[in-house]
Amino acid sequence: MKPFLILQLRPEDETADNEFEAFLKFGGLDKQETQRQRIEKSGIPDISLDDYSAIIVGGSPFDVSQAEIEKSVIQKKIENDFDHLFDEIVKRDFPFLGACSGNGLLGSYCGANISAKYSEPVGGVDISLTEEGEKDPLLKDLPQKFRAMVGHKEACDETPPGSVLLATSDTCPVQMFRVKENIYATQFHPEADAEGFIVRINAYKHHGYFPPEEAEILTQSVQCEETPVPKEILRRFVERYRS
Repeated sequence: MKPFLILQLRPEDETADNEFEAFLKFGGLDKQETQRQRIEKSGIPDISLDDYSAIIVGGSPFDVSQAEIEKSVIQKKIENDFDHLFDEIVKRDFPFLGACSGNGLLGSYCGANISAKYSEPVGGVDISLTEEGEKDPLLKDLPQKFRAMVGHKEACDETPPGSVLLATSDTCPVQMFRVKENIYATQFHPEADAEGFIVRINAYKHHGYFPPEEAEILTQSVQCEETPVPKEILRRFVERYRS
């Protein structure tokens, strides 16, 4: 069986480990069927898509929309590495799921403008499937409206050129899209639960996602959120592309 490649961009061990464990738990993955790469220090290593069943990318504190002059050397390298990786992924229609930062990286690659126009504070939002979304293999027969966890400073301003909009919300029009048949991105976090978001609230309370003094209120708020549908989307992705 070919493993799932999980690419992570979070600099903090606690948030990276928590995210990885969430991908395993809610995706129904065993560690033995994954290969984990933390790329926040050295970028994406040389890889062959032939060695993997699919690729999953999580979130990060990097902002694609940040001015180039303000980006660190490693951020520029990571974005350049992803552009080269997407060349191969899109050419082959290789199974890919990018969440949050993965969404922005893929959206930018496809030509969408990424900005703070549709940023969302940390917490739960109501997501709605589009007509195309209701027909998609990962979303078919799921509720047309569901709750999901979000928290991001930037998002796609419009549906990326050449892609299909699958899910939307009042506060962020592009919540999920698909390129070709097997390349997916979600602005919401399919792996998120209250425990994981509390870890991120504590880690990123000084990173501009929300006023630091609101951390306790946000912690209390996310504890009330139930988000089973996004986790089912993640599970379906894994099941569909398991070799």
